[in-house]
Amino acid sequence: MKVNYFFRHPNVGHSIHRVFRTLISNLNKSVEINIYEVPSEGSMPGNVIRNVWFTYNKRDKKAIHHITGHIHDVLLALIGVKTVLTIHDLVFLDNVKNPFKRLYKWLFWLYFPIKIADVVVCISNQTKQNILTQIQTNKLKVIHNAVDPIFVPVEKAFNHEKPIILHIGTGWNKNLDRTIEALSGIPCHLRVIGKLKDEQVVLMKKYDIDYSNQCNLTDEGIKNEYKNCDIVNFPSVYEGFGMPVIEGQKTGRVVVTSNIEPLIEVASGAAVMVNPEEVSSIRQAYQTIISNDAYRVDLIEKGLENAKRFSAENIASQYLELYKTLK
Repeated sequence: MKVNYFFRHPNVGHSIHRVFRTLISNLNKSVEINIYEVPSEGSMPGNVIRNVWFTYNKRDKKAIHHITGHIHDVLLALIGVKTVLTIHDLVFLDNVKNPFKRLYKWLFWLYFPIKIADVVVCISNQTKQNILTQIQTNKLKVIHNAVDPIFVPVEKAFNHEKPIILHIGTGWNKNLDRTIEALSGIPCHLRVIGKLKDEQVVLMKKYDIDYSNQCNLTDEGIKNEYKNCDIVNFPSVYEGFGMPVIEGQKTGRVVVTSNIEPLIEVASGAAVMVNPEEVSSIRQAYQTIISNDAYRVDLIEKGLENAKRFSAENIASQYLELYKTLK
């Protein structure tokens, strides 16, 4: 069996590369694999044409072609060959207010790609349901993302006096502003991964938050951040999946996340669920974790068990069974 994987340009981001690298390393034993990255990182017509032409030149009638995400429009080059498309979320529609741009995205990132693909993999049930509100299709299959095996349980005595709270991401959806406000007056150190905006730094000073910041970490660096923290903080207002929840659980850390889908699905009752719109809800989560040892330990144990669902071996076996149906 031969599978050709197509990735977006690496300058757009490495998150999809990371997820599939974990998967591919397990599939390598039973599948012949080729990996391609499209040459253009933009989404203007010239970039799209270049990427579609590149993909067309890599098509192979004997192979399964797997578009790993973000570059859905290159499916136009794969009509007539076996194809799998992974859709991570519909943020490309949800964030577009211009009706003409939204129509373009709907047609060339959703409608035509789904019509062309043999199977569409959704990384959560939430993504599947969101797609079904846009298009009725029987091609959808849910396969979760795999957690990188570099994440392993690491014991650490909880720092009651000044816990380290690890916050992943500084984008609009990561809810850092409410996190900062929620931590006002709670002795802790806030460790933020991602480039801070000027207004976020101003908020840190306003609420007198002891914090540090790091960007562009290696995989080993990310692993060490989880290992060194006491609490993983991920109260997002929007997510396609929520890998930090699983990475935190796999490391053996208590996780705070939002009571929205797909984070409810991913956490599976093994995290502190908060209302991401309410500062008081987020604040109460930290206070309970710090003061209630039995509660915290119970969640950590449940998290370690939950993380097994997302092992590379488990997810790779699901993809392998999927590919076999297309042979």
